[in-house]
Amino acid sequence: MRHRYTTTAISLHWLIAIGIAGTFSLGLYMHELPLSPTKLQLYSWHKWAGVSLFALIVVRLLWRATHAAPPLPAQMPALQRLAANATHWALYALMVAVPLSGWLMSSAKGFQTVWFGVLPLPDLVAKDAALGDLLQDVHEALNLTMLGLVLLHAAAALKHHFIDRDDVLTRMLPALERNE
Repeated sequence: MRHRYTTTAISLHWLIAIGIAGTFSLGLYMHELPLSPTKLQLYSWHKWAGVSLFALIVVRLLWRATHAAPPLPAQMPALQRLAANATHWALYALMVAVPLSGWLMSSAKGFQTVWFGVLPLPDLVAKDAALGDLLQDVHEALNLTMLGLVLLHAAAALKHHFIDRDDVLTRMLPALERNE
């Protein structure tokens, strides 16, 4: 029985994690800037990153659908197993919902998303300022929810590694594989 994630799953996990951290940080930074050409360029980069992450997340979900995750440690209590599975599926849902909410918001605010300045993506809804403001609140709330779950996910992985001393973290970090 395999106790590790595949190299593809590990690569997608860390590429997406880095992308989410960068896109989230950029979103926080640019949000409060005064309107300027720099702010508009940062918004374009943020949207390009969001679309790219969305594509990677679709690949990750397709991979996950065809490649089962390694089993959790046998000694893990049932409630922790349930929490781990619920957190993973919530993170997957948020990784889809966050970029979609951003795309919907941009559409409603009348700012078409043009991927890397080359490929215009269709607007998902008609221009509607009130809907755009609502979707902005939704996008921010989803991002903050994701931040909380990512922090919980990381804390749980560290707890498993340093306190429980099981392989939960090492199965996603090949460099830390235990010699058993």
